[in-house]
Amino acid sequence: MTSIAVAPVKNRITSIDILRGFIMLIMAIDHCRDYFHIGHPDATDLAITTPFLFFTRLITHFCAPTFVFLSGVSAYLAGTRRTKGQLSAFLIKRGAWLLVVELLIINFAMTLDPGYHLFVLQVIWTIGSSMILLGLLVLAPLPVTGIIGIIIFFGHNIFDYVNVGSLGQTFCWKMMVSSKGFGEYWALDKTHGVLIAYAVLPWTGVMLLGYVFGSLYKKTVEAARRQRVLLYTGIVLLLIFVVLRAFNIYGDPAPWSVQKNTALSIISFFNVSKYPCSLLYLCMTLGISISALSLLENADNKFTRILIVYGNVPFFYYVCHWYLLRVINIITFPIQGFKIKDLIGAFDPPAVYGFSLFGVYVIWIIVITALYLPCRWFSQYKKTHTQWWLSYL
Repeated sequence: MTSIAVAPVKNRITSIDILRGFIMLIMAIDHCRDYFHIGHPDATDLAITTPFLFFTRLITHFCAPTFVFLSGVSAYLAGTRRTKGQLSAFLIKRGAWLLVVELLIINFAMTLDPGYHLFVLQVIWTIGSSMILLGLLVLAPLPVTGIIGIIIFFGHNIFDYVNVGSLGQTFCWKMMVSSKGFGEYWALDKTHGVLIAYAVLPWTGVMLLGYVFGSLYKKTVEAARRQRVLLYTGIVLLLIFVVLRAFNIYGDPAPWSVQKNTALSIISFFNVSKYPCSLLYLCMTLGISISALSLLENADNKFTRILIVYGNVPFFYYVCHWYLLRVINIITFPIQGFKIKDLIGAFDPPAVYGFSLFGVYVIWIIVITALYLPCRWFSQYKKTHTQWWLSYL
């Protein structure tokens, strides 16, 4: 179980690693903005946003859906080396491990609070929870998993129109089905609480569909057929987004409307709901990401090879980038006249702390550049070693 013998280099699907590497990089923009943008303006508030600020937020909308979808694809690929029973056990254990990581490792990086007075349930939480649910479903035939995924994916916004009464006020419902906006707080006791950012079930639908699409990467599937299916699926999702959004028919609790100028009207159109994730949010983001998977099938250049380095080790990169952001916080906090003790336990830095949006992008470039060599080292280590715990990272 602890063998460190050098193993043959493992084969990976480069298009998946390229796309995953790209979204991991742009994800860091949003977290840099959270921690370093002075005033912390809401990029989706039409009263105060600007086109560039909204674009900075919009491009990071693609990260969570793509990451969850590709996690489903990776789960299917992991199953090609295991029996159904082994895959089920692996997904349940790995999902449980991700829950621990979110609650203890990521939450500490976000709050620097050793007392854990606040638990924030974000994307790693929802991936872990969805992975456990997928672990239970992989024992069923693939079409059954696909049907359940489709129902959840297209049907979860029905609860925008259905009154579930007191059930909708329970912690279980808010955590699993529909939390209203980012940061719905649930007190555990007088000094501890949970901030629900990601309702699990809608994201589970994304992972289930990713798992089904993973079957396109079987060796028996021709590359040309895989590319066609991916491209057509992406186009259909984008068409669904445009039609449903244009007429405000269904799929997002926040309809768009004509604003005082063209730029704000365009922003309103694309200002779809992430918390909880709406159907239109998922169609817009996954429509582009799934199409990109098709177009990246044979991509090979200097830039894509850089992206592959990050895409090979997304979990390692994700954890490291949180702690690197906090190190930068600790360095810049006293420079701007604040005391480090004011940073401990704070989910959000003070409104008067931080930098312009240009400064946020500078910090982002520093972060992703600093993590390149560690990611390259760990990527090579994973490819050439066989320790059992590497499959959990």
